[in-house]
Amino acid sequence: MSSSDQDERAAVTASDRRVVVLVVPALGTWAPPGRDPEAWRLALAEDTYEVLAALDRVDVAVAVVGGSESTVSEVGDLTWPGTPVYAVDPNRPVLDAVELAGPAAAVVAVSHDVPDLPGLLIGKLFRALSTADIAVTPAEDGSLAAIGVNRPTADWVAAVAPTFDTALSELESRKPRRHAVAIGPGWHRLRSAGDIARLDPGLEGWDATRSILRRS
Repeated sequence: MSSSDQDERAAVTASDRRVVVLVVPALGTWAPPGRDPEAWRLALAEDTYEVLAALDRVDVAVAVVGGSESTVSEVGDLTWPGTPVYAVDPNRPVLDAVELAGPAAAVVAVSHDVPDLPGLLIGKLFRALSTADIAVTPAEDGSLAAIGVNRPTADWVAAVAPTFDTALSELESRKPRRHAVAIGPGWHRLRSAGDIARLDPGLEGWDATRSILRRS
């Protein structure tokens, strides 16, 4: 990469930063015992969206994986007016979400099941994308909680078509140069009963998730 290319990437402005929450179908996803999977999915998505919508100098969108018009509308009801909400291809959800996010120098796709994600971690991904083709927040279960992609998407990233289930080892083995992949601090996703114990009741936020968990 030339020094001019690096300077151009480092000069990412506020309007060039976009974040997209990816919401998956309720069918086949985990929910706490006795909780409705659809209500659980929407609660997680709402809280994750609220975390990202509160960030400064980023534009936020929501992508529904394989969503119909009705499910897109349902998820859209959780967002602030003017937030783009659209369906994406379930075969390449992350890159489809990135491509449909609109003009941007960098886009970070975030899994819907991180309702207590610190916004600081998203900022770290954007900073890493000043030099990397892709930047990720690994989750404790071996998956990925967030994936940042530089635009235009590098050919090797397009070939890998990473999802939140893509292993770090695959990205590392496919990268064309040393700093093409940046790995940020890890976090946790809510995908099992054990993950719920990681939520801090003393922290503000994740109100919708908290409400679902309190129901008897």
